[in-house]
Amino acid sequence: MRRIMMAAWLLLVPLAPAMAQVQLSINIGGYPSLQPIPGYPVYYAPGVNTNYFFYDGLYWVFDGANWYSSSWYNGPWAVVDPFAVPVYLLRVPVRYYRHPPAYFKSWRADAAPHWDQHWGHEWSDRHRAWDHWDRHNVPRAAPLPTYQREYHGNRYPDAQRQAELHQRNYNYRSESARPGNPQAITPREEREMNHNSRGPGVDRHENPNERLNRERNQSGGGG
Repeated sequence: MRRIMMAAWLLLVPLAPAMAQVQLSINIGGYPSLQPIPGYPVYYAPGVNTNYFFYDGLYWVFDGANWYSSSWYNGPWAVVDPFAVPVYLLRVPVRYYRHPPAYFKSWRADAAPHWDQHWGHEWSDRHRAWDHWDRHNVPRAAPLPTYQREYHGNRYPDAQRQAELHQRNYNYRSESARPGNPQAITPREEREMNHNSRGPGVDRHENPNERLNRERNQSGGGG
């Protein structure tokens, strides 16, 4: 029995970097005003003094060093490994970052940040053609979970209550492998990158949760 428990624990260890919860000094106060970014399936919050976005059913914050995600607008936040940040989010032009870090300053406002330069060769090798895609075939933005507007201040729920409310009120099915542990490349993004890349295809292992979602869809049991 002990060996079984140890094996299960070891299987979970690789997922930890994309799921570690952290404390961010962000207190929005109430549900933010989110505006769609033209040509991208992403929203941004022009009235929030941080780099705050909504994509594929999750809220995202970039603090100049790390990306964080949450299913609720004011956290709790989970730090996301650079390899696990969705590429459509990374394609958003610099001008939509409300509080850009200093190293953004030399980059064009109408183009994406130079993530390949910032994160280095290993990231770039695993994200070939990340900044090339069919701009006439962009997926629709996920619906906003506006039910959260009524929860603020003392009514803002704890993590357990958040999960209950989200499951009851938000029926969007994310393209990412799973909420809270988003994968860098959704199935659609992987097809585009493999099509556009001149080099080898993306080196990517299928996440167990993504495989489960695929099997459910094939069997007709998707929710």
